Amino acid sequence: MGIKSFQGRRSREASKKEYDAPILVTDYMSRKLVTFRPDQSILEVMEAFTKHRISGGPVLDDNGFLVGIISEADCMKQISESRYFNQPILDKSVESFMTKNVDTIPHDMSIFDAAGVFHKNNRRRLPVMKDGLLIGQISRKDIVIAALKLNAQNWK
Repeated sequence: MGIKSFQGRRSREASKKEYDAPILVTDYMSRKLVTFRPDQSILEVMEAFTKHRISGGPVLDDNGFLVGIISEADCMKQISESRYFNQPILDKSVESFMTKNVDTIPHDMSIFDAAGVFHKNNRRRLPVMKDGLLIGQISRKDIVIAALKLNAQNWK
C-alpha cells in the first residue's frame, strides 16, 4: 500500500504561485528627463549635469525626435583632447560631442531582456522608445532596483 499525502490537492495549489510583479521597462524607467538640443553649448550641458546630478541625457531635435545622447564620458574625451591640442572646448555645441548612433530599447521589453542589452552594449543608460518617439530612459541602476523588487515578490 502506497503512502498517501494528507495535503494532496492543497499542496498542488500552493505550488502554483501567481506572478503579478511588473516586469516591463515602462514599469521602471524614468519619465521626467533632462534633455538637450544639438545646438546647445557644451558648457550648458556640463552645468546641467552637475545641477541635476545626472551623468547624461538624450539629445532631441526641434521636432522632439531623438538624434543622439550626450554623457559625461563624451565630455571627458573632448576635455582630454582639447588639453592635448591646446584648444578651448566650451564654445562648441552638443552636436560635436554627442553619440549619434544611439542604442534604444522598446517600451514593452522585459527588464530581463533589457539587462541583456545593457550587458551586450556596455551602456549606462538607454532611451526607451514607443512608435519612434522617446518616452523615457532606463539605466542599469533601474534594472537592479527592478530585480530587487522582483526578488521581494518571490519571497512573499
